[in-house]
Amino acid sequence: MTNILISGASIAGTTTAYWLRRHGFTPTVVERAPAIRTGGYKVDVRGAALDVIERMGLLEAVRARGTDMRHATHYDAAGHPVATMDADLFGGRTGDDAEIMRGDLNELLYDLTRDDVEYLFDDTITGIAEDGTVTFERSAPRRFDLVIGADGVHSVTRRLAFGPEERFRRDLGAHISISTVPNHLGLDREEAVHAAPGRTANVYSTRQDPTAKALFMWSSPALSYDHRDPARQKELLTEAMAGVGWEVPALLEAVRRSDDFYFDSVSQIHMDRWSRGRVVLVGDAGYCASPASGQGTSLALVGAYVLAGELARHGLEGGALERYESAMRPFVEANQKLGPANLKGMVMGSRLAIRFQLFMIRLLPHLPGRDRMIERVAGAIHRAADAITLEDYKTVE
Repeated sequence: MTNILISGASIAGTTTAYWLRRHGFTPTVVERAPAIRTGGYKVDVRGAALDVIERMGLLEAVRARGTDMRHATHYDAAGHPVATMDADLFGGRTGDDAEIMRGDLNELLYDLTRDDVEYLFDDTITGIAEDGTVTFERSAPRRFDLVIGADGVHSVTRRLAFGPEERFRRDLGAHISISTVPNHLGLDREEAVHAAPGRTANVYSTRQDPTAKALFMWSSPALSYDHRDPARQKELLTEAMAGVGWEVPALLEAVRRSDDFYFDSVSQIHMDRWSRGRVVLVGDAGYCASPASGQGTSLALVGAYVLAGELARHGLEGGALERYESAMRPFVEANQKLGPANLKGMVMGSRLAIRFQLFMIRLLPHLPGRDRMIERVAGAIHRAADAITLEDYKTVE
């Protein structure tokens, strides 16, 4: 087994391509977008995922491109600051944790693979036969020994091999939207946050970025819309945030003009198994933990490393896919549990809950047990981030 197709040039896809190449396989990556995706939002890399980054020789580069966020300030509806906290505490980061823009990380991963991995951009798979023959929207059919779905929560690969998305997606009762907007608040490595019952707005600017990111999250039942219709999605966002004060009206107006727009439900993917025949899933396609978990990127990095390593060590006939799942399942479950728990603190249902959270933020610096309080906030995330022991898979290159 040598020829492997990876669907999706995501974090999971590019990382899988890197490790497969290091183990002597010949991976091909197909990506619907016309080029590597460089936009997105800031993501955290923790625990075992940091070990993967270090083994790829990227740790120094990741830290060099770190967001360098300093603090997060909460504002009331009239624009008055009401509470400020350290950015690392706000993001649940301690110790060696790294924060980087998702596009920057994907660009670093792509640069590691672009010279010795075949990339098929502006294309997507349309069918997978039992003998491994894959049909594409644009390219001619080709046969592969294995197809790896690394194409996200709305995975085409998963739909073709396992069935409709609705069978596996669990909505957590919220939606999220992120856009690049002008930095009209003059933010410098800081976050500005406003919370209303059931709705939260956050705008931030990272190091060496003249623009800002506007992030909205709100409680919501399942919505019916086309995932490829940003105009309708922007309408749904505007409807959801109607009547919220602070800078929200100005941010919504900026979002309407933005061509860098992300909108989706806050959801998880739960599956009884991640492989079927010649198809296996990695990252969000198989076990999305939701943006609320803060661990999606780490799951993608670790999953890609383990999958490639098990394929190299055991091969398909030796049970590699079963071993991959056995190694990853407890890690995935620990990190998926974070999503619903974290979401409660990100979108609060009442003004009383908001006032209590702000009170605790103001009180925290003055508490004698401050470090223990921080550990309570970040401890669950780090226990989940370290809930796997990585094997040392020997590479051939």
